Amino acid sequence: MKTDLMTSAILPGRFMPLHSGHEYLINKARTQCDRLTVLVCSHEKDAIPGWQRYSWVKNTFPDLDVQHLDGGYPFDDEQIKRSLPEGTSQLLESGTTLRNLAQALGLQHVVIDREQKNAAVSSSQILEQPLVFWEYLSEKVRPYFIRRVALVGPESCGKSYLARLLAEHFQTAFVEEYGRTYCEKFGMNLTELDFAHIAGGQLYREDEAAMQANRVLFCDTDLIVTQIWSEIYFNGICQPWIVWADHLRKYDLYLLLAPDIPWINDGLREYEQQRDRMFERLKQEMESRALPFVVIRGNYEERTERAIRAVRQLI
Repeated sequence: MKTDLMTSAILPGRFMPLHSGHEYLINKARTQCDRLTVLVCSHEKDAIPGWQRYSWVKNTFPDLDVQHLDGGYPFDDEQIKRSLPEGTSQLLESGTTLRNLAQALGLQHVVIDREQKNAAVSSSQILEQPLVFWEYLSEKVRPYFIRRVALVGPESCGKSYLARLLAEHFQTAFVEEYGRTYCEKFGMNLTELDFAHIAGGQLYREDEAAMQANRVLFCDTDLIVTQIWSEIYFNGICQPWIVWADHLRKYDLYLLLAPDIPWINDGLREYEQQRDRMFERLKQEMESRALPFVVIRGNYEERTERAIRAVRQLI
């Protein structure tokens, strides 16, 4: 309960990952003081970067003072002391692990959540099997753990059709190809800057869809495809930014669709003769980078069955 005096407290933690138990604890802690500071403590060898965990906590609790202590774990009393807001008098936690830290900081040690309502599952269990404990993950955290499947291939090889069908089958979300939307609006006379807009829009759409995904997200194309389209448009040249971004973005599985179904002119497609070349270029890129991919061939029914099997093995 709050007292008549203004109380200021800290709640240190690793939040690896942030889950419903942490949310309960933070909400409980904020009722125990007038001003709460959440300290996200990290170490360079942590499985999840500290900045990522700070982002989760801050975006989940935007009204709270949240600080990232890079190098603050194991809990470093000297570093924490330098980060203490003026007037801090309490250290809050759900157990007694940090009693000595509170003493070193000269703070009152306060145990909250004595009934351990937030201990249904541990952070280590969730980290080891995030898809099994999906319901415990905070909404802001789930996109980090979803399995991402990119559907790639040349023009008119059924990527959009298959992405939509797979999303329906696995009851999740899919990302539409932003390049198509862009070209429908601005036309096909593209510049290098247009390709940068397309690449950025694709990533933005993917991250938005990831918030709605259920364990797996299907992406109709990716930046490798954007890179290779740029090479086709500009005689082998692609902006370094797109190549850099395409190497940073990771997918758990690529479904490489072969151009063995009829090419259909929908008004935007104009590279029927480039399909085999683009397929081989994509395959080369996958192999040279040791990316996990499965080639999808055959009629629509055969493609669908093979794709579903590949995704089931993944998740």
